[in-house]
Order: sequence, then C-alpha cells, then structure tokens
Amino acid sequence: MSTDSTPPAGEERAPALRSEQWYGSGAPSGLRAFSHRARTRQLGYLPEEHLGKPVVAILNTWSDINPCHVHLRDRAQAVKRGVWQAGGFPLEFPVSTLSETFQKPTPMLYRNMLAMETEELLRSYPVDGAVLMGGCDKTTPALLMGAASVDLPTVFVPAGPMLPGHWRGEVLGSGTDMWKYWDDRRAGLIGDCEMAELESGLARSPGHCMTMGTASTLTAAAEVLGVTVPGASSIPAVDSGHDRMAAAAGLRIVELVRQDLRLSRILTREAYEDAVTTVLGLGGSTNAVIHLIAMAGRSGVRLTLDDFDRIARTVPVLADLRPGGRYLMEDFHFAGGLPGFLSRITDLLHLDRPTVAHATLREQLAGARVHDPAVIRPRDEPLAEEGGVAVLRGNLCPDGAVIKHIAAEPHLLRHTGPAVVFDDYRTMQRTIDDPSLGITADHVLVLRGAGPKGGPGMPEYGMLPIPDHLLKQGVRDMVRISDARMSGTSYGACVLHVAPESYVGGPLALVRTGDLITLDVAARSLHLHVDDEELAGRRAAWTPPPDPYERGYGALYQEQVTQADTGCDFAFLARPGNVPEPYAG
Repeated sequence: MSTDSTPPAGEERAPALRSEQWYGSGAPSGLRAFSHRARTRQLGYLPEEHLGKPVVAILNTWSDINPCHVHLRDRAQAVKRGVWQAGGFPLEFPVSTLSETFQKPTPMLYRNMLAMETEELLRSYPVDGAVLMGGCDKTTPALLMGAASVDLPTVFVPAGPMLPGHWRGEVLGSGTDMWKYWDDRRAGLIGDCEMAELESGLARSPGHCMTMGTASTLTAAAEVLGVTVPGASSIPAVDSGHDRMAAAAGLRIVELVRQDLRLSRILTREAYEDAVTTVLGLGGSTNAVIHLIAMAGRSGVRLTLDDFDRIARTVPVLADLRPGGRYLMEDFHFAGGLPGFLSRITDLLHLDRPTVAHATLREQLAGARVHDPAVIRPRDEPLAEEGGVAVLRGNLCPDGAVIKHIAAEPHLLRHTGPAVVFDDYRTMQRTIDDPSLGITADHVLVLRGAGPKGGPGMPEYGMLPIPDHLLKQGVRDMVRISDARMSGTSYGACVLHVAPESYVGGPLALVRTGDLITLDVAARSLHLHVDDEELAGRRAAWTPPPDPYERGYGALYQEQVTQADTGCDFAFLARPGNVPEPYAG
C-alpha cells in the first residue's frame, strides 16, 4: 500500500486541524496528547469519533432566565446533528447569557465580558471552528466580537423572533406595544385588569422581540455580514424551519473548517458597509450603530458615525416594521425575509464577497423574491426616503449623537424648546410628574449621567417618560435628549448616544434648565443656544462625579470602556496587537 499522502492532482490538501495540537495523531505523540485523548475517552467518546475530525465548539447562551434563548438548549442538538452528519466532532460550551429583561443595571454593561469569554474559550480549547448561538440584543455583537478576535471558521445561529402577541383582537409587538399601553395606563385610559391580560398576550413563545428592535436588527446584520446560513435571521424561534436551519449550520461549519474559511475573509469593510446599509434600510435599532462600530473594530475595520451618515443619505427605508412601521417579524419572514429585502437594494450592496454559505452574496440573492410588497416595499414607495437613523452633530454633541427619525412625530424633527434637565435617572423617575416643574409639550427633556461610564453601562433610559398631565392631554411624543441608549422597540423623538457623555465632562454636563435647544434632523444638527463664554464659565465650575466602583468588573469597565461614537468596547480589547496561540504540547 502506498504511504504517499500527496492529494490527487486538482485536489487541495485539507488544512491541518488546530485541535491536533492537543490530540496528536497517536500514542507516540507525547504525554500531553496522551492525556488529552485519555480524558476524551473519559467523556465517553471513542477515538474514532473525534481523532482527525474537525472539533466544533457550540457556544450556547441558553439559560432558564433568558426567554429569548430558552429554546436553544434543544436547538443545540440540531447543530450537533449537522456536525456529526458532516463528519465533525461537536462540543457544547455554556457561555454567559445576557437577558435584556432581567439583567441589571443593563446587559450592555456585560457585552464586553461575554466578548472576552467567547474569545478566550475559543482560543484556549482544542477548537477548529465555532457555532455561536444567540439573538437577544447584546448577545449577537458580543459573540461575534469575541469570535472575530480569534478568527476561526464560524457560523452564527440566530435565536429567532417570538410569535406575535395578541390581545382583544389586536396584534401586539413586544416592547413597542408595552410602552404604548403603559402610557395609556398612566393616562387613565386602561386599568389593572387590562394590563394583566396584556401580560399574558404580549410574549407568547420563546424567542427575541418580534419587532424590528435591537435583536432583529443585529441578527439581520449578522445575516448580511455573511455569517449565517441564508434566510436564518427571520425564522420564528418555534418554527420547525429553525431546527432545520440549526442543523444546516452544523453541516456548514465542518465544511468551513475543511476549507479554512475564517471570519477575517468574511468580515471585511465591504461586509460592514452592507450591514450599515441593511440596518438603515430596515429602519433598525439605534443600538446597532454602537454594536457595528465595535464589531468592525474587532475585525480591523474602522467604522465611524460618518459612515452611517454617508450611507443613510443613499438608502431608503423599505421594511414597514414596528416600531417605525406596521408589521412584525413573522410577516417579514413570509414576505421574503432578509433575502427578499436585499433583493430590493442590490445596487447599494457589495455583492461579490464571500459568505459562510459557500456562495457570494450575489449568488445567494439570485433567487430571492418579495412576496408581500406591503411589508417589504418597492423602491418607489419607501417608508422614508433616507435611512431610519440620522447622525447629529453640534455644540451639544461634538462627537455625535443619533436619532431614529422614522419612529418620531414628524413635527418634532425640527424643534426649538427650553430644556428641563435631570441629573440622573432616579431623580427623573421621582420628579417627572411634578406639576411644579411646569413641563409643556414644547419643552426638551434632558437626561444626563446615563452614558457608558455614567450609567454605568449606558442603560436604555433614552425614551424618557412623558409627564402624566401631558399624557392625559393626548401628548405622546416630545423631544428628549440623553447620553443613554433606548430599546430598539422604543419610539419617539429621542436623541441618544450624545458624545462625549456628561460623566466625562461632555457639553451635556453643562446644560441648565431653561436653556434653549434646537433639534434639526434635516440639517443633522443639535444646538445648545448658550454662548461659548458662558459655557466656559460653567465648565470651570463643573466637578466630575465620583466613580461608583472601587473594585471588581465594574471598576474594569469604567476604566476601559470607550465612548458611544467608538463602540463602547474596552480600550485594551479594541487596540490592534498579537495574541499568541496557546502551547498545547
């Protein structure tokens, strides 16, 4: 028998498996490899089940406390099925779960922690490729940030949206209709009985919010980036198609390992520009601005607010999805999903780039169709002429701010009014309904102390509540300005991510109640009508707030987190530099 290992002419040699550094090829390969093989037998596996096969890490964010991911325990079995079928060896890793509902003060405080966990797990174990399972808001960027820093073949499995809500004949969108009916309750239009019914009807199944909130926005971004199987991002979490998609991801990751198709070949500048185009055309969440900037940074791509501003002026909003439109994610899925949407804007995309689907984006979209033009609109009937998020500049936000203008009352997109300033969220909660403040619909509500360092973690406080007396008058929107974020399911004329934040001495720290502020979205402007001399005097009198953390992860976060305009990553993680491979011998 020939011992020549040279592949036949025309065939490429499969790349060496990274996991072989741990397992070796047989007993003579060394003590450490012997130990690793013995311990794998201890797990119950035969040598022929794993030796010489691609080892696939399945990073699962399942948890009993996370309703967005509670089905992923079962879905991981489908991924394993695909990996086994393709000749790989799957190993499931539990990783941190970031539950948007339950984790306080905000899961954003822990996005970078999950990114670190992802990076170090993939680097330190005998892993050849990874399947990342998640979907709740901060989970998608965290997993992809960590994976990009390691640069292995990787497939992302989105958790999928929950089923639509229902209440008294009305179809409900999670988050969006919660805010709406809570305001109705505060206005005295509905009572406790109706609210109890709404609790049962709002969220009817596992899965993330079924509006075009942050979760749906970021999983759509993952799909257009090219790290999911085609059509994955909109499949409802409890649909049997979601199980099939997970199995397909398991099949595909083994092929990617054998092809050595790493994330660095997929997550390029062109891919990130297409993600920005997609987010803006979907009318997606403002949170995607921060997350995409951070994700791109981990891929060695410098993405800025200027890129969002430039692209926003070229792409219309075509997805008629709540909170900016009328429909929900299940409607979007059956209207053609993301492939259908992308087929409307192919002239705005970089089509000849690779994806994990063994096809370019152009090839993926070849058969894409829109089945319901009410949900995914034609180019000549957009929901908005320009992308759904606008970038603002001005003396109140020298490093930028954002507003989701398609979810605001149009008459507020150019507005001048006097400020009512709240120094922190708790003070605002306690006093917002105080009639002695004299708040009218023309006032501008300003919240500070809610940014990356000041929040801490930049909580979703940006949709400040409208005072009770105005709700009872029928007012449902006001101009609101903060260094906070807001839920992607929220709405209103909310200026967010003001940078630099007030905590570090940004101009927001200098605003006083009664100052006039002008918002002009068409001009991309946010202006504080206070002269430079007065502002200089206020700055001289300003004192920085004390750091709330004396130890622990919170202290690390406050020391290292960057500002909103640069993605709120940790400085020591965002900077370029070599990280050596672990020695497994």
